[in-house]
Amino acid sequence: MSGGKETPRQKMIGMMYLVLTALLALNVSKSILDAFVAIEENTQKANIVQYDRGTGFIMDVSSEKSSTKDDAENKAKLEKLTYVLNQMDLIDQEAAKMIQEIDKLKLKIIDESGESIVVEDKNEASIIWTKTDLEMGALPIRMNLMAVQAKDAYNDAMRIMIGQDIKRPEGDGMKLWENFNKYRNRIVELTGSYEWGGKTFSVKPKNIPEFEDNKDLAKQVAKMIDASKGNLKEDRQVLIDLYIGMTKREKSEDRGTSDVHWIGKTFNGSPLVAAIASLSSMEQDVLAARALALAHWKSKVSTGEYSFNKIMPLAYGPLIANGGDSIELQVMMAAFDSENQPKVTIEEMEGAEIVYPGNGQGIIRLKAGGSAMSLKGTVSIKNKSGVPKTADWSHEIVIMKPQGSIELPEMNMLYRGYANKVEATASGYDQTRLTASGASLTKSGTGWIAKPTGRSREAYLTVSGTNSATGKSVTLKKVKYRVSNLPDPELYWGGAKSGTKANKRSTKLFAKYPPEIPLNATFKVVSWECTIPGAPGRPPTGSGSNISSASSLILQARPGMTVSFIATVIGPDGIRRKKAGAFKI
Repeated sequence: MSGGKETPRQKMIGMMYLVLTALLALNVSKSILDAFVAIEENTQKANIVQYDRGTGFIMDVSSEKSSTKDDAENKAKLEKLTYVLNQMDLIDQEAAKMIQEIDKLKLKIIDESGESIVVEDKNEASIIWTKTDLEMGALPIRMNLMAVQAKDAYNDAMRIMIGQDIKRPEGDGMKLWENFNKYRNRIVELTGSYEWGGKTFSVKPKNIPEFEDNKDLAKQVAKMIDASKGNLKEDRQVLIDLYIGMTKREKSEDRGTSDVHWIGKTFNGSPLVAAIASLSSMEQDVLAARALALAHWKSKVSTGEYSFNKIMPLAYGPLIANGGDSIELQVMMAAFDSENQPKVTIEEMEGAEIVYPGNGQGIIRLKAGGSAMSLKGTVSIKNKSGVPKTADWSHEIVIMKPQGSIELPEMNMLYRGYANKVEATASGYDQTRLTASGASLTKSGTGWIAKPTGRSREAYLTVSGTNSATGKSVTLKKVKYRVSNLPDPELYWGGAKSGTKANKRSTKLFAKYPPEIPLNATFKVVSWECTIPGAPGRPPTGSGSNISSASSLILQARPGMTVSFIATVIGPDGIRRKKAGAFKI
């Protein structure tokens, strides 16, 4: 068939195939465009809800002001309500200007695309249904995009919103971007900058065009708000949420092209209905910020900010106690809303689990560590307006080490001139104190070094415990110790102990304790004298531990003979001792 002439029937079939393919493509395109129309319709409905929600907060405060008597008793309250209404009005005005600017862009795109902008309320053939007066406030124009004829037209939307370069938009699109960011900063400023209770608070947000992800954005925003002079205790989280909710990354990658501006990425190749839907989405951000800011201002003056429908008893007491201690409990009744449970967080504690039993609490479960634990985190709850109130919490836990004690009282001994290691624990107390009588103490790691002082034959060690929570100290035990000089060491020739068989070729003498004396004391051989029965001449002598000068005499001794040494040794206590040793060879 390849290269051959087609019959009329084949040509007809080919033509029908092309027409069918075109019809399928048109059908897919229409489905996509209709989807944009549906998205726009849902966004418009959501915008009306957000508008009504924010306006309701204004009406609530206005109603409360009108129902408050203008007398001396309510003077302060009326002043607060008036101040709050003024701030709410400023926020509403900013939102209205932003909504009107976006609506003008919608009308411009529709008009320059050749569509009719005649207003006919709820007429299915009309694009504009309500609100042609752009001075009517923050309620967006109600549109019916199903009536748009050129739903897929994109040239006019791109020309109006982008211009020629998606990396550097110009004209209406760039002006919208700049004003959108100005609106965000202005709303944050109006929410966080005010005079209240004799104090002045000020927040001056700046643009944050670049961030890696939402977590990085939240970190940068929190840092900026925390560096301000705002009322961080009351407003911090709302200011952060307002800023994040209206912040978009300025430059990003789009279909293989880097550094594309948000306006370029959003409206590049965007058909008319998609461009209108994108603008309505921006209006939703504007109205959501308006509602959140107005709700926060309302919460500053409205009574009954939080609802409660249940109560429960709570008792708090000391975390450490011992027998005989005085204990004080704090008992109170807590109120909570069973439909509005708190959200609890804990910082940097591996393995921690948070459960919510439904009684207005968040319970944190974790394993106790080996040392004191400093726990901290946040607890948040929403007020009636849906605005979260977040507070920091912290808690200290003193960890006690469970242990037992077994003693041999007859073995209580401290040696003069020796670093006697002592371990002491005041069980049941988080702080241990050790004192001595007849001895000096120095801290060493987790224990102490005790050294007897003077010539007394007795010394006393006393352990006390302190409860850091109450500051109370108690003497727990006082122990009597006998004081003695260090026991004499044994003399060793090479590796052989006195009284055993030695290697006559060994050239070193040592003075040390045998294994049955568990003391870590070092002795030094100062001098020595060697004798062998029947050996002629004077016995050889020397200093230090090296006996090489006696090797020639020792090597002449016959097997079975005894070689004796008398050595002068000195230990850590500075006492010189004479030690004798006899070895078989």
